[in-house]
Amino acid sequence: MENKVNSCPLWRVHFLVLAWLGSSSATLSPTGINYEVVALMVIKSALHDPYNVLDWDINSVDPCGWRMVTCTPDGHVSALGLPSQGLSGTLSPGIGNLSYLQSVLLQNNDISGSIPASIGRLEKLQTLDLSNNTFSGGIPSSLGDLVNLNYLRLNNNSLTGPCPDSLSNIDGLTLVDLSYNNLSGPLPKISARTLKFTGNPLICGENANTNCTTVLPEPLSFPPDTLKGEQESETKHHHVAIAFASSFGGAFFMVMVVGIFIWWRYRHNQQIFFDVNDHHDPEVCLGHLRRYTFKELWTATYHFSSKNILGRGGFGIVYKGCLNDGTLVAVKRLKDYNAVGGEIQFQTEVEMISLAIHRNLLRLCGFCSTENERLLVYPYMPNGSVASRLKDYINGNPALDWSKRKRIALGTARGLVYLHEQCDPKIIHRDVKAANILLDEDFEAVVGDFGLAKLLDHRDSHVTTAVRGTVGHIAPEYLSTGQSSEKTDVFGFGILLLELITGEKALDFGRIANQKGVMLDWVNKLHKEGKLNQMVDKDLKGNFDCIELEEMVKVALLCTRFNPLERPRMSEVVRMLEGDGLAEKWEASQTVETPRFRYMEKPPLRYSDYIEESSLVMEAMELSGPR
Repeated sequence: MENKVNSCPLWRVHFLVLAWLGSSSATLSPTGINYEVVALMVIKSALHDPYNVLDWDINSVDPCGWRMVTCTPDGHVSALGLPSQGLSGTLSPGIGNLSYLQSVLLQNNDISGSIPASIGRLEKLQTLDLSNNTFSGGIPSSLGDLVNLNYLRLNNNSLTGPCPDSLSNIDGLTLVDLSYNNLSGPLPKISARTLKFTGNPLICGENANTNCTTVLPEPLSFPPDTLKGEQESETKHHHVAIAFASSFGGAFFMVMVVGIFIWWRYRHNQQIFFDVNDHHDPEVCLGHLRRYTFKELWTATYHFSSKNILGRGGFGIVYKGCLNDGTLVAVKRLKDYNAVGGEIQFQTEVEMISLAIHRNLLRLCGFCSTENERLLVYPYMPNGSVASRLKDYINGNPALDWSKRKRIALGTARGLVYLHEQCDPKIIHRDVKAANILLDEDFEAVVGDFGLAKLLDHRDSHVTTAVRGTVGHIAPEYLSTGQSSEKTDVFGFGILLLELITGEKALDFGRIANQKGVMLDWVNKLHKEGKLNQMVDKDLKGNFDCIELEEMVKVALLCTRFNPLERPRMSEVVRMLEGDGLAEKWEASQTVETPRFRYMEKPPLRYSDYIEESSLVMEAMELSGPR
């Protein structure tokens, strides 16, 4: 196979590297060369990129507008996020020259070779995830120089040799996952809350199921001054007893001192989040995640003005905001914050959501947590949601054309594949619909609200919960039993496909016809009659591909099968939308004899019949994300 790394000529990269090595240490050389551009192009040249996701321009002087690259407010590259992009090749040592990097996410690719020792030069690095690749060789001892590292995931590779002792030098580790490699030798004393090294036979034995996971239930860390204060308080209590015996005035004074100290401790503890004291470091970051002050977001949204509301949902209200540096953001002000199971639980959930990074998932930029408020900050999506754009001719904008609709379907499917099959632990969305699919400046689909159901409902996402969602989008098994799974999301995706085809919202369509869930039944009827053209959005004015229409309808009908076992996985949906395996899957579905549901004697012939027969009281909630 031809080794076609990308369109960037290697001689140009080599020339820039030589210019880089011979110039000053500033971001720009006297000739205008941006060293971070050079470093990124060197990284790109070492990778094989079959889907051209690294569409970076070697002639650019500013990488901050590139896909998969995040920058600090002053223009330095702070995060490189390339998970699940089908990349292979090697990771260039040039990554060590991106000295402002705080987060490197390259998981779920096929990158091989050794882990560059130059990563140890990234003093600001807080998150390093190289899991689920084919890296080989040893773990560089230079990783022990990453004093700010919080998360280290090297699991599911082919790493060999001992775990370096230098990792014991890092004090602030939250998670270290070295599982499923070929490591050997004794493990150093790594001070991480969670340490995983299961699946290393030379350490854990031949039995892969041996539990080699250590969880250290550490309390939230307090600054040294606070610990010192606790020791002093014991001494003060002793002095209070003596003072009370000698003088009532002295006792009263000491009681006041202790009371003020306790009040200060209470207020102080309310501000502790992610093991960080806000008083000591108000600009603390966790990987690419930033902590905002309430005042900062209050100002950015013009005091949470009603004029800045972008959407209202079951989880809260979303406001458009403008930060001090001019960055536009969407601020979600969560309601029912008391439902969150304490600071530590909220911390854990936000940490996990922040690590779910994919080009088709809404990226969490930061958060704000106070005694009475929980706020999440996302990038602003200039093209709104799919729901708002389907009928955008009302606002004078052209309707979404057919190619954009198909691209939206494929992007949404890829985002759901990442949540279901590549996240650890997996995330179930539970409300996949057009209002929750956002569009960036290039009309790329971005799945929103994917972590909030889990964040605010701390029951397991795959067992019985209170039924939430939107009429017409809810899968039959979820409606009947309250049990959600990946197949619940697959059903919602099938309805989304029908919304893209028809240009109608499932909920609005039902209201017009005075029936619930009628869109799915109507499409089934037209498909059986061979009248697919009648279901296509009239705003397309006949500009669509008939073959692609039939394929999308079949995929939608497969996704909305009543029996969840008959629905495809989202990875299969992606392949079918790309033209692989649909004919076989459709033919097999026509010969399957549907077994009786365990939650009803006889499956209904129509989705609307099922809705009408259900005894549940539906909550028709609009859980739309920021748009």
